[in-house]
Amino acid sequence: MKSKERKWDAFTLVELMVVILIISMLAAFVAPRMFKGLGKAKSQIAKAKMAIIEDALGRFYIDCGRYPDDSEGLEVLLLAPADLEEKWSGRYCKASELLDPWGNPYIYVAEGQYNPGSFDLISFGADGTEGGEGDNADIVND
Repeated sequence: MKSKERKWDAFTLVELMVVILIISMLAAFVAPRMFKGLGKAKSQIAKAKMAIIEDALGRFYIDCGRYPDDSEGLEVLLLAPADLEEKWSGRYCKASELLDPWGNPYIYVAEGQYNPGSFDLISFGADGTEGGEGDNADIVND
C-alpha cells in the first residue's frame, strides 16, 4: 500500500509574522504624513467655508442695507431679525456652513480687528481656543 503524503498549501507562522512586520513598518512611515495633510486640508476647508459665509453676508447686506451686529451674529443668515422681516429674503446659507471643519461655530465680529472697516470671521482651529500653532492656529477671513 502506498501512503499518501499530504501537502499543505499554507503560510507558516514565520511568514505571517514577516508580512505583519512589513505592513506595520509601512504604516508607521505613511500614517504621520497622511494625518499631517489632513490637518492642512481642514484649514483650507475652513477658509472655503468662510468665503461662503462672506458671500451670504454680502447678500444679507444687499437685502437689508446693513451687516449684522455682534448681538445678532451669524444667526441672522438663518432666521430673520424682528426689525428686518420685510427686507430679509433668506435663508442665506445652511446651518452646517456656520460650523468650521472641527464642528465649532465661526466667530463673527462686526467691527473687525483683522479687517478694519469690515467684519471678521474667525475659526479657532482644531482646539477651539484662541491662539495656537499648526492645526490649532486661528484662521481669519481675508
